Amino acid sequence: MSHDDFYQVLGVSRTASADEIKRAYRRAAKEHHPDRNPGDKQAESRFNRIQEAYEVLSDRQKRDQYDKYGKVGVGRVVEDGGQPFYTWGDGSRVQVDDLEDFFSTFGGDRGPGGGGGNVFEQIFGQRGPRGRGRPRTRAEPAPAKGRDVEKHVSLSFEQAVHGGKVNLTLVQADGRRESVTVTVPPGVDDGQRIRLRGKGTPGPSAAPPGDLYIICDVTAHAWFRRDGRDIHLDLPITVTEATLGARIDVPTLHGSVTVTVPPGTSSGSKLKLRGRGLPESAKQPAGDQYVLVQIVPPRNLDDAQRAAVEDLARQLRYDPRVELGW
Repeated sequence: MSHDDFYQVLGVSRTASADEIKRAYRRAAKEHHPDRNPGDKQAESRFNRIQEAYEVLSDRQKRDQYDKYGKVGVGRVVEDGGQPFYTWGDGSRVQVDDLEDFFSTFGGDRGPGGGGGNVFEQIFGQRGPRGRGRPRTRAEPAPAKGRDVEKHVSLSFEQAVHGGKVNLTLVQADGRRESVTVTVPPGVDDGQRIRLRGKGTPGPSAAPPGDLYIICDVTAHAWFRRDGRDIHLDLPITVTEATLGARIDVPTLHGSVTVTVPPGTSSGSKLKLRGRGLPESAKQPAGDQYVLVQIVPPRNLDDAQRAAVEDLARQLRYDPRVELGW
């Protein structure tokens, strides 16, 4: 992993789309997250570089400046000993009072590109820190917010459906551990993000901290499948239950219920249980549960059972394919 090029940090080309960058970031952050590599300082360093790269490349304006000027184009202003400095990348910095001369090396008197909308003007507005035909007063830059942080949280299928509280331990950059309780709302989906304001990386000086984004990793269920707010369940039944009909107890997210299988039900039929899907929320109605019928023929028949089935076949004498015109 190169530490010098943000595109190489995420493993994407310089022409990668926003979606490709996001997918690459999620893969890399998941692989190198400190929680998955306890005690590995190199993994923590790689994770921080991944965060830094995504923070720039996910922002259209910052990405444009990075493409034009490299890391120098996406720095920030910090205070040190009462003096403002512009810093970027690995800690390189220049005093703000010398910033205009510094930027002029990239493309003329007005900063990189020699025109409007350059790095210099983005930081200080239309007025520079000193001279050259501009007023000496300058707009103070807003303090840079701390970096946002993402953390993957594993949820059971039931936790995702019904919601609840999850206790997390956050490891700060200085190694300090902080316990946080996250309220998971009912109905979260796999990959969904939950935002916790102010729980990210502390900002420099008096700047506000970044935010923490919880990414929900929902485990698969042994029986249920989710489709939006609806739940699907496979129901194996016997040939006789399908032929004669039956009443069968099936599980739902809200407890067991009895479904009626009508006589003559074919394999692949769906039985609808209204309101038995995801619970109702303030914005959405409750989902439904669909029971998918699967007829399972008997196996390993003994001689008497086989003779009985053959006798039944002779008595029924029907062809379910007759209307297909084959």
